[in-house]
Amino acid sequence: MKHIYTLVTTLFSISIGFAQIPSGYYDNAAGLQGYALKDALKLIIDDTSSGNGQPIHDTSLTYGDLWELYETSDVRPDGKVWDMYSDCNFLFVTDQDMGSGGSTECNKFNREHSFPRSWFDGNQNIAIFTDAFHVIPTDKKVNGIRGNLAFGEVAIANYTSLNNSKRGTSAITGPTGDVFEPTDEYKGDIARGFFYVATRYQNLIAGWETNDSDGDSMLDGTSNKVFEQWALDMLYSWHVNDPVSQKEIDRNEAIFDHQDNRNPFIDNPQYVFDIWQSVLSIEEVGIQDLVSLYPNPIKDKLTIHLISYSATQIEIYNMLGKRVFKTQISADSTLNLESLKSGVYIVKLNQSNKSISKKLIKL
Repeated sequence: MKHIYTLVTTLFSISIGFAQIPSGYYDNAAGLQGYALKDALKLIIDDTSSGNGQPIHDTSLTYGDLWELYETSDVRPDGKVWDMYSDCNFLFVTDQDMGSGGSTECNKFNREHSFPRSWFDGNQNIAIFTDAFHVIPTDKKVNGIRGNLAFGEVAIANYTSLNNSKRGTSAITGPTGDVFEPTDEYKGDIARGFFYVATRYQNLIAGWETNDSDGDSMLDGTSNKVFEQWALDMLYSWHVNDPVSQKEIDRNEAIFDHQDNRNPFIDNPQYVFDIWQSVLSIEEVGIQDLVSLYPNPIKDKLTIHLISYSATQIEIYNMLGKRVFKTQISADSTLNLESLKSGVYIVKLNQSNKSISKKLIKL
């Protein structure tokens, strides 16, 4: 059985203080665990009144409306389109796919159903068809390369995009045929989108397993667990090791303004573990007992204390998910982080096959 070695309790308050969650939005989920929590979240983010004092969700968002939404939900700091499949400098409207072009990367961008249309039988009359939490802007060429493939981890690539997303043979036993692996920077984004779909459409998703062979390889035909074991373990690993970024937080807010619902796994990343903990194939490893960081907040220097003196890789990411620092240590060390701008960062520590991520504040 595949095991994910990671700490399951450290990442999950990172987005608190950044998201503008309406007061009382998640009250009906308070104190719940397991699939009862998933059921409660389904009612909160569904398109009918959930009785939690929130508005009935707007159903006016059309497939065409997504183009305009992307201008606020998927805009990079430089004003270009934020495409997670490639590394292009698309302009809104100008580079939008109008039915031709896109035979090479960075020519056109279009709308990608990250949970493919063939998996839900292409039904345009259900909300998932236009649901922006999984319909994302992507390079048209790479979108076509991905096709309807399951997400996975690639052993041997037969296509690699400009941002290192890959199509190829699976490194994990379970998928059918080739798989598509997004670049590490956005694996958590994709995973949280899939956990959203598993929750928002849990009344339908059990019936979608056999619509497509690639979908069948990820879906287990149930409305609760939803995913095959290999897929659940992989998505959870992606969720933990690529924490919620400011990009996702901002996107969540922009979509909420249009759809009147939110992705609860961006607002409260702990929900993933709270729901699926009993069926995850994981071993909790107390790397938190092997590493300590101080002070926090810092001005210039961060001291890392290793209780277990073995090689530890240190990576620091800003809240946009960009890595800004990387080093390797094997003993207690003090890092000079004077060059980092003031703000919030994620420090990721990898030791052997264990990892942990912690929030760091730079004054």
